[in-house]
Amino acid sequence: MVAALRNSGGSDSAINGQKRVTVIGAGIAGLVTAYELERLGHRVEIIEASPDVGGRIDTHRFAVDGRPGPFAELGAMRIPAGHRLTRHYIAELGLQDQVHRFQTLFSDDHAYLPSSGGYVRVGDAHETLVKEFVAGLPNRQYRENTLLFGAWLDATIRAVAPRQFYDGMHNEIGAELLDLIDGIDLTPYRCGSSGNRIDLHAFYADHPLIRSLCPPHLERFLDDVLDETGSNIIRLRSGMDMLPRRLAAQIRGPISTGREVVGIEIQQDSVLLHVRHGAKTIATSCDYVVCTIPFTVLRAMRLVGFDQDKLDIVHQTKYWPATKVALHCREAFWKKDGISGGASFTGQHVRQTYYPPVDGDPALGAVLLASYSIGPDAEALGRLSEAERNALIIRELSEMHPELRAPGMILGVASRAWGRHRWSLGAATVRWGQGAALRESERREAVRPQRRLFFAGEHCSSKPAWIEGAIESAIDAAHEIEWHELRADREFATTRSSRLGKLA
Repeated sequence: MVAALRNSGGSDSAINGQKRVTVIGAGIAGLVTAYELERLGHRVEIIEASPDVGGRIDTHRFAVDGRPGPFAELGAMRIPAGHRLTRHYIAELGLQDQVHRFQTLFSDDHAYLPSSGGYVRVGDAHETLVKEFVAGLPNRQYRENTLLFGAWLDATIRAVAPRQFYDGMHNEIGAELLDLIDGIDLTPYRCGSSGNRIDLHAFYADHPLIRSLCPPHLERFLDDVLDETGSNIIRLRSGMDMLPRRLAAQIRGPISTGREVVGIEIQQDSVLLHVRHGAKTIATSCDYVVCTIPFTVLRAMRLVGFDQDKLDIVHQTKYWPATKVALHCREAFWKKDGISGGASFTGQHVRQTYYPPVDGDPALGAVLLASYSIGPDAEALGRLSEAERNALIIRELSEMHPELRAPGMILGVASRAWGRHRWSLGAATVRWGQGAALRESERREAVRPQRRLFFAGEHCSSKPAWIEGAIESAIDAAHEIEWHELRADREFATTRSSRLGKLA
């Protein structure tokens, strides 16, 4: 898609001339849109309300005596290796040497997960998980590997999904699925140091028929579960914010931060933006505009000239919150506990706990991503004050990691409640529980232009909640603007010919 867009050679530019485009939002979607439009020969400016670029890519760097210390990813933190558009930009921007493996949930045998009897190690959890899984089955006459598969799938869903979502769907792993699995040799998919886990990602990749039997309303959820827990996930060693910063450095047009768009008016051949900067609000007429900000923020603006269907999708698109709490610790104490990386499923309010590698000077301490939660779990934490939220997470996590109680162990805390963050009011559009037809219908309506106002962002893509989706939508938006006037001329000519034919 990227190559096809660039190889178009700017033919529309040759016909209609250089376009002036204003992009609202300097997240990854806005930056890629600007980057691609400039490559096509257009003039671009970016307006960003917050003080910095990156949007929901948010790398927090702790300081130690004025020196840069370890960092925590309070926003996007991983990239499935199969996300080819994201990998393309990583390579194009010279960040290939920054690509390292991301160790995910249950990838370390010494990490923990909860059971009815307390926390157990991942490497020792299979017997407990199978026992608890079998207790809920009406028919327990399945092969050992089948029960192991079901137990680990159930545990993975429980770890990824918010508690309310899991409670409403975990019974979907029923007899029909297990009956199918029971006839397959699962031995090649046993993994872990003792072969007591199942590689779910590899299994579903090799058995598309069983993947297709997933209930339609859970397809998107299963895709995200497999992406999040697969073994082939990457990160950027020096921080995910390297991607938006490197993009921003490549853009020639101005990137104006601290400028909040508070109103959008659709006009015949332009878009009028009302932009607040400090105490002043200025109306600016723009030839073309690409809006990449979340609909949660857009719907709080004064919107004029939008058709009703567009207003409906802006107001009805649901965003799930996400909350992260990171601890700057004196040392990577978890290594003494045998944990070299990956993540534990902690349960309670904490949900997931990640152990990032210590890539810098160990003397500067280490970061523990103490809590990562989404959906209602994240919203419950978001309603607390930052101090209350941090104290609750530390208290709960200390039950699993009592080392946190040691004097001087915690050097600093940073957290982000994306559901309450002013410039996002949500982490992502998570279309779990929707069938494919409804998901595509909502995507098409989200991306549909309003005259010269176009839309991009993960909410306009086939891969919501991922950097890949934001990039996909940005490329599409650049393509739409590149060909807009030529398409409009063709539509006018077709309409005119039709009318002349009727008159004749």
